[in-house]
Amino acid sequence: MNDNLTIKEIWEHYSADLKATEDKMQEILAPVAPAINAVGNHIFSAGGKRVRPFLAILSAKLFRKNGDEVSTLASSVEFIHAASLIHDDIVDGADLRRGKPSAHSLWGNQVVVLVGDFLYSNALRLANLLQKQRVMDALCTATAKMSEGELIQLSKQGNPDITEEDYMKIIQGKTAILMSAACKGGAVIGGGTDEEVDALAKFGLNFGFTFQIADDILDYTAEEKVFGKTLGKDLEEGKTTLPLIYMLRNTSKSETTRVKEIIRSKSITEKDLADVLEMLNKHKSIEKASARAAELLEEGKSALDRFDDSMEKRSLITIANYALERKK
Repeated sequence: MNDNLTIKEIWEHYSADLKATEDKMQEILAPVAPAINAVGNHIFSAGGKRVRPFLAILSAKLFRKNGDEVSTLASSVEFIHAASLIHDDIVDGADLRRGKPSAHSLWGNQVVVLVGDFLYSNALRLANLLQKQRVMDALCTATAKMSEGELIQLSKQGNPDITEEDYMKIIQGKTAILMSAACKGGAVIGGGTDEEVDALAKFGLNFGFTFQIADDILDYTAEEKVFGKTLGKDLEEGKTTLPLIYMLRNTSKSETTRVKEIIRSKSITEKDLADVLEMLNKHKSIEKASARAAELLEEGKSALDRFDDSMEKRSLITIANYALERKK
């Protein structure tokens, strides 16, 4: 077995499982109202690695679980994720998603909100077909905490004084909780013990924390054409993410005043962004945020120690490393 798997090799190895999930999603979208089909296909054709359903697939297959239940769970997870993206873009007023026009900029808020509701309801309908109460509990809890996380983030916009604890609570709801539910659900339908289910849930949670911190770092470091959105977008929206939190712990009084004014303004110039990037570099805030993400990732990967070596375990570890190293 290859010790050094690449993301491409993993996706190719599990291409049949991913296709079964795509087919399941298309099966649900195909016969419905034209607007739902059009918006759904626009969202699902925008790219992305299908990380969340893939976590569900790998977690189930870790226990040698295959078949329709796996694609049903994976589809449910991806529908929840897609619905959250729709609503997030509307709330944020985002015109782009992965470099393409966001759904609401093409079809309008009314249609797209209803499509999001359709995806949420069908996600839970699919999960219910599995007849596993622990799966339903995990996904229902995830959807509730995702909404809570977005509301907390909204309440903190333009606030430069949020703590690292506040930030972690936001990204738990925004990203980590659904990844945890995907892994937990896969372990449940795979017949894992309580300890094994908890271990996968822990892995997924820490994976999600790492994934979101890396995303927030990319907002200041990525190549815009690769990243698919304007750099400094979080700053422009008044979002105080981990790099800024760490930076503000070390800035001088004048630097602190300058940064807080920029965050509160929710409107930035090229000079504002350049000043913030200079301070991030000066205080090594990106490196500190990356180190925290790496620490969380190692904690998550250690939860997999209880499992024997397998293609699935190695794939989960490779994807976890990808979460930290990705460029888009």
